[in-house]
Amino acid sequence: MSPPSYLKIETALHTERLDAYRQDGADEKIALARYALNMALAEALYPSLQFAEIALRNAIHASFTNRFGTSNWYDGAIKLLPWQSAKVQEAKITLDKLSKPTTPGRIVAELNLGFWTGFFNKQHNRTGLSHHIAKTVFPHAPKAERNTTKLDLRWLAIRDLRNRVFHHERILHWKDLGQRHQDISTTTKWICPELAAYAQSLDRFAAVRSHGLAPGLKKIEQL
Repeated sequence: MSPPSYLKIETALHTERLDAYRQDGADEKIALARYALNMALAEALYPSLQFAEIALRNAIHASFTNRFGTSNWYDGAIKLLPWQSAKVQEAKITLDKLSKPTTPGRIVAELNLGFWTGFFNKQHNRTGLSHHIAKTVFPHAPKAERNTTKLDLRWLAIRDLRNRVFHHERILHWKDLGQRHQDISTTTKWICPELAAYAQSLDRFAAVRSHGLAPGLKKIEQL
């Protein structure tokens, strides 16, 4: 790749973004190959993150619907935290603007991951909702892992990785990335083993990681 071509790519991607991949003095090719690998890893993590998030929200929704006898449990059947109530209202407003009916299924899908992981915090722990979720949403988890504090920390880690992946941030340097990937799979298995198996059949994370920088460097050589 010629210096002028690299400069144009750097300008398009932004210098600061590429700087994160050459802090050790790596040359232009290595920096771009690292960028490509980071992108490939994020792409490979997307299915498992998506399945985990969807499984969690649908399982919590089903659990609350069963416990409180209504699929509109968010409209007063349980005491949501103020910020959670605000999220529900935002979801309704968004659906209204899109001329879509504010059905429970649509509202559940509109609420972000933070809304759902919020049920593991101290306030809901005191009301008993966290303990209810731990028992009903994770029926396949070892009893010791249904501890609400452990679940809170586990989902905070998953949400952190999810946010970095979805916002195109660097994860390549995380030494525990492999363990984080495994934790996502394990957590999904605790909710639904069949879904976890399906997610595993689509998973490319290990292959992408094992290939390393080689694919990215090859692409650069072809430019």
